[in-house]
Amino acid sequence: MPTSPEMPISMASRVCQWVNLRQALHHFATYTGTTQSQQHIKPLHWCVACRLVLEGGFHPNNITPHPPFAVVARRGESVLQFAPNLATGSERTVLGGLKTKNVDVVVTQEGIGPVMAVSCKGMTGAFRNLTNRMEETIGECINLHITYPAMVFGYLFVIRANRAAAVVAELATQERVSARTLAANDIAMQRGGEPVEAILRFHAALRELTGRRGIRNDGSRYEAVALALIETTGAETGEVLAGFPPHDSPLRLEQFFQTLYLRYEERYLYGAPELKAITQRLIWSPASSVFSHAEGAASGFPALDYTPRLATREG
Repeated sequence: MPTSPEMPISMASRVCQWVNLRQALHHFATYTGTTQSQQHIKPLHWCVACRLVLEGGFHPNNITPHPPFAVVARRGESVLQFAPNLATGSERTVLGGLKTKNVDVVVTQEGIGPVMAVSCKGMTGAFRNLTNRMEETIGECINLHITYPAMVFGYLFVIRANRAAAVVAELATQERVSARTLAANDIAMQRGGEPVEAILRFHAALRELTGRRGIRNDGSRYEAVALALIETTGAETGEVLAGFPPHDSPLRLEQFFQTLYLRYEERYLYGAPELKAITQRLIWSPASSVFSHAEGAASGFPALDYTPRLATREG
């Protein structure tokens, strides 16, 4: 059963659920279990997988984990149906140049192999250790680009925008907001509203790892990188902090998916038109039940926070 914006995500089932970004980030911001289990970040994997279908036009059968959708060809149209029985929770093992790697979300095309991948990472505290993440971040990118230089690789990193309890109390205006006492190393936001120095340095480092355009470019760069700070208190819990990264930063989340699609089109459609029958992204019929507002409301389908890839009725 898909979740509604008001309904918390159930982690009892380990398979991919249809969730939107706000639900996934709310879960990340409020999760209280251990991060070693990856349960704090799994809904973000599911959100990405579902978005690659609905907005990206990729066939759900080509995505790991398999999103809860099925495609039916009807009168020349691709009709998308909600099919939770088809969902899986597995990661795909991708052959790297140095070692195999389990990747969070992977799109594979028959006869070509992995054509797109998204690695989702999240930190809830201990932000002094952010710089230690750079080695594994660069290594993962190089490893997979050695074997698949044409693969479009995205890196999505979310951080809890933790504030000191005293600051949270000052920001609470309409209701009392409880805030647990955090260690200094777990504070992400300074009193003035700016991220702490460790996060600013991390942002600067990630800027050097994004923007890979062609397959002969530096394999240590990702095609797209996004960094987002997530609110953890009050009515805004789960929302992306609007003021950081700066609006001119290439790491803004708003740009992430469109950049992935653009790089994919450049390499697998414009760059190889003879493969178009395999690589062309699908356009969904507006008659698909997953896009029916009336049925969606009755079924509890989550609100879309992006524009789905729908066919027009012109002509």
